[in-house]
Amino acid sequence: MNRRAFFTSSASMAPREPDAPGWWFERFGNATLRTHEDKPVRFYDDLIKSKASMINMMYATCEGQCPVVTSNLVKVHQALRDRMGKNLFIYSITVKPEDDDPAALKEYAEMHRALLPGWIFLTGDPYDIETIRYRLFRHDHILFDTDIATHVGKVRLVNDNTRKWTHANPFLPLPSTLKRISWLDPPRSAAEQVEANKKLQERIDEDIKKYGYRKTV
Repeated sequence: MNRRAFFTSSASMAPREPDAPGWWFERFGNATLRTHEDKPVRFYDDLIKSKASMINMMYATCEGQCPVVTSNLVKVHQALRDRMGKNLFIYSITVKPEDDDPAALKEYAEMHRALLPGWIFLTGDPYDIETIRYRLFRHDHILFDTDIATHVGKVRLVNDNTRKWTHANPFLPLPSTLKRISWLDPPRSAAEQVEANKKLQERIDEDIKKYGYRKTV
């Protein structure tokens, strides 16, 4: 694969937004994708910009780990339901766009109870999908990067407002993912931290009352 061409595709890039630093914008590009509702969206302008997001790769006919990851993301959505569709979103992108049209993705989402606010399933041009996969999930090892079977191991976490990103292991317990999402959030004010500490203490007290010890991390 010609990596120079990979990163300079006119199909995947659009003029840079003036408020997005070049190094940041170029991580994502601005390819036009289609949602499970068959609506066109631009990857940076419509999905990443001014939002926090969780991004994973999947495909609709997967009978292996994709349904497990989707189920775990449903739990994340439930835990953060007050933020979902407001300042936090989930984007599930197919690695088999030739097979997964919007209707197939919508059927998958319905089957796995993932038709939820702020959760968008995406398909598009195969070249654009591969470019996004390489930019967001590459291992810098040719055998891994050309093997779509590696797509389930990470959920990419992005916060455009803080210009930070990291990843979460979708197979670890829910608190691990929630903690990593929080690492990308803007710093809390003193009042917000006091309120958060109060809620944490309440959960710890409930744990001790119910189990006799602290379970909440």
